[in-house]
Amino acid sequence: MKKLNLHHLLLIPALYLATGCSSTNQPDSQPVATANEWPHGVSYEIFVQSFCDSDNDGIGDIKGMSTKLDYLAELGIEGIWLMPMSPSPTYHKYDVTDYTGIHPDYGTMEDFKTFLEEAHKRNIKVVIDFVVNHSSNQHPWFVESAKDENSPYRDYYVWAHKDDPQTKSEGKTTGDDSHNVHQWHEVKGSDYKYFGYFWGGMPDLNFDNPKVRQEVYKIGRYWLEEVGVDGFRLDAARHIFPDDRPADNHQFWEEFRAEMQKVKPDVYLVGEVWAEADVVAPYTKGLPALFNFEMSWKILDALKTGNGDSLAIHHDRIINTYQQVNPNFVDATILSNHDQNRIMSEVNGDMNKAKVAAALLFTLPGAPYVYYGEEIGMQGKKPDEQIREPFLWDTKANDDCRASWVTPEYSTEQNVRPMAQQAQDPNSLLNHYKAYIQLRNSSNALTRGELEPVDMQNRAVSAFLRTMADESVLVLHNLSGNTTSVTLPANLREHGKLVHQHNAAKLNGSTVHLPAYSSIILSK
Repeated sequence: MKKLNLHHLLLIPALYLATGCSSTNQPDSQPVATANEWPHGVSYEIFVQSFCDSDNDGIGDIKGMSTKLDYLAELGIEGIWLMPMSPSPTYHKYDVTDYTGIHPDYGTMEDFKTFLEEAHKRNIKVVIDFVVNHSSNQHPWFVESAKDENSPYRDYYVWAHKDDPQTKSEGKTTGDDSHNVHQWHEVKGSDYKYFGYFWGGMPDLNFDNPKVRQEVYKIGRYWLEEVGVDGFRLDAARHIFPDDRPADNHQFWEEFRAEMQKVKPDVYLVGEVWAEADVVAPYTKGLPALFNFEMSWKILDALKTGNGDSLAIHHDRIINTYQQVNPNFVDATILSNHDQNRIMSEVNGDMNKAKVAAALLFTLPGAPYVYYGEEIGMQGKKPDEQIREPFLWDTKANDDCRASWVTPEYSTEQNVRPMAQQAQDPNSLLNHYKAYIQLRNSSNALTRGELEPVDMQNRAVSAFLRTMADESVLVLHNLSGNTTSVTLPANLREHGKLVHQHNAAKLNGSTVHLPAYSSIILSK
């Protein structure tokens, strides 16, 4: 019962080669087969409930998702992160009542094992959301804990007497994962309150109790050994212990990783820590992959201001910070996820900015994650249901698996062209994503290469080198709505071969001509 004054979170934290106005030329040297080898390939985040409904009950399901694996393989995806699928009383399922089950709305465990088998046939890894910071208040553990102060499950959660001063004051929050400050919750007929960082329906587990830790390790082993998943996305990783106990958080994740590696040495763990690099870095020992929220914020700010000159500098700083702790970390980069306004809405539906955002995501360092529908320009702003709306596969009359559990406010056919239409349009956002993902997947430099920021003396231009072994590419993006030109420094003029261009960017001698929202990639 030491876990008092805590802070917990529930963040819950691609192939067509040409893109119409883009062209791609392959380098003379053939890239090695491991250029995009897992876990450094592109991953795709899916909210099962909104992805594909196979039985017309309005709710996306595992069988429906299985029918779309070829789509994901064609997009260039090598890993899938599935948001929670466990039994739960809420639509989002981040409040779990059975950690080893599948919610009946989504199907059965056999359905999921079939999905896994089919994904693996396509060389796609599968990572599931593992929500260990809290359970549902309807989980049998909590029901027993709340009902009897002498229950063996009492100490699975964090309790304090209602007269304890800490239960009367507002709690602290960290970052944007939760804005809830009323973190102590009543139980009818009891003099004790329980701690729930996010809300009363999600009581925090007490990781000072070794029995809780063993329960979590047992559940992890089940999914790895018995079911066969490839790893976990760890929800609310920063909030296992309070913010004033960061060392305990770091140690727990190192212990968790060690336990999972006993059954799967190559287990993939990606954590959600909403913070800047200096706070995130210590977590890379236990969670070798972490979402780079800081760069997502920097990219969005650059898109809004039209100033891209500092992006590579920021990313280089973040990488260096992580490398001080774990040189082998995996930088999980994103534009947005299920807890953030969709990138297309953040740029006010501007297709040019959305394409530049994708170009940045796939040319800067990292192992990128695409949030489902991002590749077709789905829109959405909070509340959360509206950033998790159903995927648009085709026009309504021809869409045999569109979910309908929620009425969309943003991602409607009036605002978003369905996937089937975009697939036929070489200038579509979908084909833009496909081209950039293929470009990245075929290049060692873009996949694993070192980053070197390049100063072009132009606020609008994000310029950088990506280098690995004898492959070096120079990347330039114009984030502004104005045409601009830059002169290559003498030491970079050997980068004279066109690899890729978008929006009519071109190289003339030592001058790069960059129309509004254009990109160019040059090699030696």
